[in-house]
Amino acid sequence: MKSTPTRSADGAPHDPRAPFDMEALLGKVLLLGVLASLAMTIAGLVWQAIAPEHGEFERTVAGVNLYQFILESVRALAAGELRPSLMIDLGITIMLLTPYARVLASMVYFAFVDRNPKYTVFTGFVLGVLTYSLFLR
Repeated sequence: MKSTPTRSADGAPHDPRAPFDMEALLGKVLLLGVLASLAMTIAGLVWQAIAPEHGEFERTVAGVNLYQFILESVRALAAGELRPSLMIDLGITIMLLTPYARVLASMVYFAFVDRNPKYTVFTGFVLGVLTYSLFLR
């Protein structure tokens, strides 16, 4: 018994048995990460230009890993210290975590959708290296 393809929201034929489109998902993860980072950074720059009383952008990140950088930003946000430099810090954080999210999505795909142990291990290794470089010294 053959099933008939249904139509997607844009009217294109869609076969429910078709394989998952991982490339489209990864493209969306990268696009959303870049757009969110860009939006946060531009918002911080525009805010600084409009209200310069928040001071200049002076940030020392020497000796700080990404985990500490994120933790400082989240603490400032939770304390209500919203300022232009914090918006830019959050934009930078999103940009740095975007490739991490892409590799994590790939590993989940290879492990649970494709069920490919070889690529799961390879992607897990890349994820481990990224984790080490982002969150450890």
